[in-house]
Amino acid sequence: MDFKPLITLLALVNPLAIVPFFIHYTQGFSAAQRKRTILISSFSAFVVIATCAIMGLQVLEFFSISLASFQVGGGMLLLTSALSMLNAQPAEAKATKGEVDDAGTKASIAVVPLTIPLLTGPATMSTVVIYADQAKTFFQHAALVGYGVVIALATAVCFAAARPIARFLGQTGINVMTRLMGLILAALAVEVMAAGLVKLFPALGA
Repeated sequence: MDFKPLITLLALVNPLAIVPFFIHYTQGFSAAQRKRTILISSFSAFVVIATCAIMGLQVLEFFSISLASFQVGGGMLLLTSALSMLNAQPAEAKATKGEVDDAGTKASIAVVPLTIPLLTGPATMSTVVIYADQAKTFFQHAALVGYGVVIALATAVCFAAARPIARFLGQTGINVMTRLMGLILAALAVEVMAAGLVKLFPALGA
C-alpha cells in the first residue's frame, strides 16, 4: 500500500476548502462549542473512512455488485468531484440550500452537513472501498484505516485554525488550493476508471 490512497483522500476531503463552511456554521458558538464541533466532525470523518475500509467490500458482495463496475462508477464520481474542484467548489458539497439553512439552526452541525456530505460524501466512500480491495494483507488494511486518522487530524488542524487560515489565504488562496487538488484528483479518477474498464472489457488491456 503506497501513499496514493492518502493523496486521493486528502484531495477529496480537502478540509481547507471546508474552512469557510466551518466558520459560517459556527458563528456565535462559544469556544467550547467550537472545540466540540471540531472533535466530533474529525472523529466522524475517521469513522466513515474506517467503516468503508473494513466493511465496504462486504456491502458490495451483499448487493452483488462487481468491483469493476464499482470502480467505473466511483471513478465517475471522482471525476465529477474533480470538475467541481476545478471550479473552486468543494468536492463533496452536495447539500441543498434548505439543508444548509436547517443545519445552521441545529445544536450540532458536526456530523451533518460538515462531515456528511461536505467532508466525506459518496466519492470519498467509494474511493476507500476501491482501495480496500487493493489491500491484500492485514497491514495494508491497517494502513488504509490509519489514513483515516491522518484525514481526521488534518481536519481538526484546519478547523482549529480556521480563522487564521481564512485570513492568511483569503478566498483566492483557498480557491487556488482547491483547483490544484482538483487537477490531481482528475488524473487519479481517470486511473480508477481505466482499471475498472479493463476488468469489465479485457480486450481494452490487450
